[in-house]
Amino acid sequence: MSGFLVPLFLISAPFWSTVAGGDTVGPLLSANANLRERVIDPETEFLSERELVDYVNGRQTAWQAEYHTRLGSYPDSLKAGLMGVPYIRPPILARKQLSTTRHLNISIPDTFDARDWWPECRDRIAHIRDQSSCGSCWAVAATEAFSDRICVASRGSIQIDASAGDLMECCKDCGYGCEGGYPFQAWQYFVNSGVVTGGDYKGPGCKPYPFPPCHKNHTHYRGDVCKDGMFHTPKCERKCDAHGYPKQYRNDKIYALNAYGVDKDPESIQKELMTYGPLEVAFEVYADFLHYKKGVYMHTAGGLLGGHAVKLFGWGQEDDEADGTPYWLLANSWGDDWGQAGFFKILRGTDECGIESGAVGGIPKLE
Repeated sequence: MSGFLVPLFLISAPFWSTVAGGDTVGPLLSANANLRERVIDPETEFLSERELVDYVNGRQTAWQAEYHTRLGSYPDSLKAGLMGVPYIRPPILARKQLSTTRHLNISIPDTFDARDWWPECRDRIAHIRDQSSCGSCWAVAATEAFSDRICVASRGSIQIDASAGDLMECCKDCGYGCEGGYPFQAWQYFVNSGVVTGGDYKGPGCKPYPFPPCHKNHTHYRGDVCKDGMFHTPKCERKCDAHGYPKQYRNDKIYALNAYGVDKDPESIQKELMTYGPLEVAFEVYADFLHYKKGVYMHTAGGLLGGHAVKLFGWGQEDDEADGTPYWLLANSWGDDWGQAGFFKILRGTDECGIESGAVGGIPKLE
């Protein structure tokens, strides 16, 4: 794949960085300088996982990479399989049905964290899922954001987990289950069909997540291990999986009033988040993102793996300084042994990797 242009930070000092072995890779790029167009070296697609980490850490100072043992050992097919969003930009219908919160006259703070804004929903918003060996990020991010919004709308009185398993198994218009799906269609499904409750693997609710987690602590599930290959999407069965669950499937449904896209303008995203709570976003994932450890991520090296959906719940400036690097705050679905205990920051205001182009949401229907 040929090199391409995307925004990056301007060189802050006239010196050179090196990768392992002492090879010159070019001037160090700093997050504390002005933005300009950057060229991603296509040769970085051929670096080994550990070489990629060294290259990233020697090339810029905005974020730190650390070799992730589990993800780094995955074959390319499994890495790509985790990226479950074929197109990160919502369909035309979503772009025609944009959230009206963009018209609100709201004072936008420099920093915002939904966990602090709605403390009664802190634990719910702070939850990190593990999608396991399944390209269900589109469903996991949708149900996580939907669950958060139910808590926010009810002022903390309703704290449930919407079932990602029910969504990916039974929404035929959403895509292909473990082989990927479409975030906006997931929110439309909340409106038209609803979903039942269901938490993590072997967790609470009508239909808990069907696959064991892959994170480093997964061995406490006796007899269950994360597969080396991808899981297949389970058959849609409209009944509760949980033994002894007190409700019938049809009586456990949760619905949304509407589904819509959110304008890619950062202020529109901020207003939507402040009004209704966390939302689902999609972006392009490159090989360097697998090894994100901390800081404000910006694509630095490595090839494209695919589209991925996550939950956006805040923003700020790095080091809490007015001139610090602006970022979005998000929750991933690769377990809490990835990134900052499952969370990450990504550059805000430049549509980094398309992160501002694929925002969708909806308003929950409370009984």
